[in-house]
Amino acid sequence: MAVCSHDTLQPDILEVSPITKQQQTHPLLTVYSIAARQEYHNKTITKLFNNNPRHGCYTLAATIFTLGIIRDLIYERALRPQPPPPPLQSPTIQHTGTALFLTGNLLVLSSMYALGLTGTYLGDYFGILMDAPVTSFPFNLTSAPMYQGSALSFLGSALYWGKPAGVGLAAVVWVAYSVALRFEDPFTAEIYAKRDRERAKKAS
Repeated sequence: MAVCSHDTLQPDILEVSPITKQQQTHPLLTVYSIAARQEYHNKTITKLFNNNPRHGCYTLAATIFTLGIIRDLIYERALRPQPPPPPLQSPTIQHTGTALFLTGNLLVLSSMYALGLTGTYLGDYFGILMDAPVTSFPFNLTSAPMYQGSALSFLGSALYWGKPAGVGLAAVVWVAYSVALRFEDPFTAEIYAKRDRERAKKAS
């Protein structure tokens, strides 16, 4: 087992396999964000399903869900051969990882329950809008529980198994989600603002 010192890190501890490098740059967020915006502006996906926006949304949901499972499998497979360094093998670190993993999954699953299928998987880009913003748990704690919960799950897994590269990748996931929110939040807000303007115009 490689040993970590204060001055140097053994190369095999932080070495990331080719699969992990691919995952670091895998543009899942970009792909489905572009697809969703194309749908909003041009109804690209809806047209493929006889102009049925729900069928289009369900298909995008299945695609995102499937790609997420593949991403998780790649993550696990890439980190599996890496030896855990002694600092990450303590029971405290493992318990912390377990707590983070469970917290992350609680945020993800509870947000999916609160939003429903279409609310979770970009239904607003298909014109399937919610009547009012969700303010119940976990949205009373954070505005982005799914993204933050996913990042916590990655970090928790990395700590539990003692994988330094996994901790680094969890940071990459966190940054990627943060960047995505900078684009998604204003765009989604404008979708609902446009709906409210149209309602007000009809009422006047």
